Amino acid sequence: MEINRRQFLTYLGAGTAALASLATGIPALAEGESASGKTADDLFGLDAKASNRPKFLPIKATSKDDVVLPNGYKYEVIALYGDKINSKGDTFGMNADFTCYLPIEGKSDHGLLWVNHEYCGELEYYVNGYDTLNSDSSKNLRTAEQIEKYLYALGGSIIEVKKADGKWTLVADSKYGRRISGLTKHTVTGPAAGSKAMNGAKEVIGTFANCSGGSTLWNTILSCEENYDTVVKECKLPDATHYGWVIEADPFDPKSTPKKHTALGRFSHENTAMTIATTGQLVVYMGDDANDQYVYKYVSKGKYDPTAGKNNSKLLEEGTLYVANFGKGTWVALDYETNSALKSAKNTEGQPLFTSQADVLVNCREAAKTVGGTPMDRPEDLEVHPIDGSIFIALTNNSKHGNFYGQIVRMFEKDKNHAGTSFEFEIFATGGPQSGFAAPDNLAFDKAGNLWVVTDISSGSMNSGIYKKFGNNGLFFIPTTGSRKGDAFQFASAPVGAEMTGPWFTPDEKTLFLSVQHPGENLASYDAPTSHWPHGGTAVARPGVIAITGF
Repeated sequence: MEINRRQFLTYLGAGTAALASLATGIPALAEGESASGKTADDLFGLDAKASNRPKFLPIKATSKDDVVLPNGYKYEVIALYGDKINSKGDTFGMNADFTCYLPIEGKSDHGLLWVNHEYCGELEYYVNGYDTLNSDSSKNLRTAEQIEKYLYALGGSIIEVKKADGKWTLVADSKYGRRISGLTKHTVTGPAAGSKAMNGAKEVIGTFANCSGGSTLWNTILSCEENYDTVVKECKLPDATHYGWVIEADPFDPKSTPKKHTALGRFSHENTAMTIATTGQLVVYMGDDANDQYVYKYVSKGKYDPTAGKNNSKLLEEGTLYVANFGKGTWVALDYETNSALKSAKNTEGQPLFTSQADVLVNCREAAKTVGGTPMDRPEDLEVHPIDGSIFIALTNNSKHGNFYGQIVRMFEKDKNHAGTSFEFEIFATGGPQSGFAAPDNLAFDKAGNLWVVTDISSGSMNSGIYKKFGNNGLFFIPTTGSRKGDAFQFASAPVGAEMTGPWFTPDEKTLFLSVQHPGENLASYDAPTSHWPHGGTAVARPGVIAITGF
């Protein structure tokens, strides 16, 4: 007899929590407590009978070297690495990731697109000629010129895009076109600014390792610095404490200086998800994308004022950072003044681990461990459901725990108060052959509350071993209510070696922007590319951002 995922969890009954513990590193719930019988439909009274079937014919897994979509949909390439984005000659960066569309005058066919540029990896050869495949990793032989090109390729791009005669185009001479890169000056805000923990820095140079991000309620961008250590080492940068933060940039003001908000903590940030609590406070959810790392949220001290516009940015400078303890269903404050565990923590030599809030924020992972945060299986994207306010967390995988396929957790704040300190959670969807997806990464919602999920099977594992049946990485549609809740339907497949990242809809939901990151990665030789996307033939693959239409 064949059973689906939801039937399987039903048969398990109270054992679901134990299964979740083994698969995710989340401690099992206490005896008599189970999230399995208290689904989102029950908690929020949503219509469990509605079907919410997709309005497209799902595609099948494929290894084709192209962006594959259902019948009736098409994609257009908007920008590729090296494309000109303004009259000064700035160019679109490497390995596009998070995308965010900001309308101009409220339009769904004319706006600004922020795009992250995460890393170079072995594709650095196409940036500055440095051969990462054959170089001695113990010797950094990059010249100063190569380092400059490397840092310029990372960070983010602000591009202007327009749709005319049914076709999306990049405005190559846009007055808004701008690069915020590893060479750009940033101001530092919050408790760690000017502190001893940051060696007195109030300004720093550069942002890089920009993975995902989010938008603010005042029309700016939050971009997240993730795996910064590699770039610091390879570019011979003097101070790693300047990186690993959430940055804020204003795409509509080309002369503005981006900020690094230290109150949100320093770790391998994946993204931010912003909402307003019932108290009026600003809340930002974040994950630390690494094995056995933590889920965080930040709660502002002040309240959001919709009339204050961009002055609301100051809410990101003073507040409380929390780490999640899933075993107890509580948020623990990472506050040096009120948390005795942080004040009493010692290193192996008997010296205090932390002497100030700046120390706590700069060394956030150690602080989270000290206060009992729950180690998780690569918490990547977090998003807030647009209808019921629940929080979805993509846990990509963790082979150390035997969790090769990953899962999506759904969290419910007590009394729907996002500023509160108590929550419940359930395992919403599990990756694996039974569901058709593996390694969930970035998440996005449409206005109906359906979840869109891209996957992140590593290029070295793709189409081989236990991942062979999944084909290339993909984009999946998952209803969050109705009889098909939690079931995954594949909408898109990426080119060879690539991830599709940063899904973002226009306000009318007629266009979906998506990045195609690192096509052709995991190649054995630069003379034999594994992907030729998007130009085909013998062309070298180029990462970039696309617009999907047909909705």
